Amino acid sequence: MKKVNLLIVLGMVTGAAFAQDTLTISKNDLLQKVTENNLQIKVAEKSFQSAKADYRQSNALFLPNINVSHTGISTTNPLMAFGSKLNQEILTASDFNPALLNDPDVTQNFATKIEVQQPLFNLDGLYGRQAAKAKMDAFQLQTERTKEYLELEVSKAYMQLQLAYKAVKVLEKANATAQGNLKMVENYFKNGMLQKTDLLNVQVRVNEITNQLQYAKSNVQNASDYLAFLLNEDMAGKTYKPAEALDNSIAIESMNTTISDSRKDIQAMQKSSEAYKKMFQSSKFGFLPRLNAFGSYELYDQNIFGTSAKGYLVGAQLSWNIFDGFKTIGKTQKAKADFEKAEIETEQYKKQSQLELSKTNRQLVDAENKVNLSKLAFEQSQEAFRIRQNRFTQGLEKTTDLLMAETQMAQKELEHLQAVFEYNFTKQYLQFLTK
Repeated sequence: MKKVNLLIVLGMVTGAAFAQDTLTISKNDLLQKVTENNLQIKVAEKSFQSAKADYRQSNALFLPNINVSHTGISTTNPLMAFGSKLNQEILTASDFNPALLNDPDVTQNFATKIEVQQPLFNLDGLYGRQAAKAKMDAFQLQTERTKEYLELEVSKAYMQLQLAYKAVKVLEKANATAQGNLKMVENYFKNGMLQKTDLLNVQVRVNEITNQLQYAKSNVQNASDYLAFLLNEDMAGKTYKPAEALDNSIAIESMNTTISDSRKDIQAMQKSSEAYKKMFQSSKFGFLPRLNAFGSYELYDQNIFGTSAKGYLVGAQLSWNIFDGFKTIGKTQKAKADFEKAEIETEQYKKQSQLELSKTNRQLVDAENKVNLSKLAFEQSQEAFRIRQNRFTQGLEKTTDLLMAETQMAQKELEHLQAVFEYNFTKQYLQFLTK
């Protein structure tokens, strides 16, 4: 009695542990988690942040460059020694003695310098900044499109999980039917109504269903593992279970036959082309002169960090690189080729997208037809199995005919479920293409 109670307790503990390892999750929860945790989305976000940082660097086109330095020297160089005293404002008449000028004593000088450089006119830099802005916008749009794609991928993975669980139920039902047929055939065999080969055929069929059921359960785990990968979660020893079961029906919707330019990935391609255009314009204006202002405030003393002498310098510089050995010309030609290439790639991508949309529309029509035909075939196989089973119990059908009908019924049900899955995913993919 104690042994029986112990087995019951162990069974309850095992069942509880199995229940803890199976996590029920809804599609909405998955969509929320994938946006927060998916690694591909995080990579896309980091790419956007990198492009944003490049754009922020272009603020140097308007903002000043400020540098502070403190330098200390000790010298007997005649020119440096005289200049240091002059900067420190401590020159006396005796310092003009030729002997001291030619052979000065050791002179120390500490200089604190604040330098400011301010760009005033840099037209190529303006277009470079616009190119960086377009590149940043392109990465932002691409990140949003990546999120839309991962939502589609999660929906597909969730439907695959639903399909896997449904396949397990179908095969469990087929297994129960096969087990019932096996018992019936065993009774007929014991009573001498059937031959040994009939019994063996039914046993082979039972083994086949058992094997198929094991594969179906493995597919459940495979679908769970893929969902865990999309969610960036550790699912070792755990299995997802969909909160919603797979619906055997389909909802017919009107088809969209035109690709929209407002699609995020197409907008991203257009922004990328715009960035190349701005880089080309920036290269062309690289031939123009640049105007920059500069200024400095200087503090000098014999002692470290001293400020006994002060002075400032302000000015402006107009620089014009007339010829650099065709470097700027080659850079401009390269930027033009990159811009034209980007325009061609954008046009090619739009045409490929339209081609994919037309193909998917046809696939949706084919999938709808497949659902209707597979449903009819499943209903017919059910009726055929019912008739053959009744005739078999009356001794009017062969065992092989019964097994064939039972196998066909399970196969047609699985085919119908697969057809429903294909239709629903194709419809969602069509929505993704026209989003």
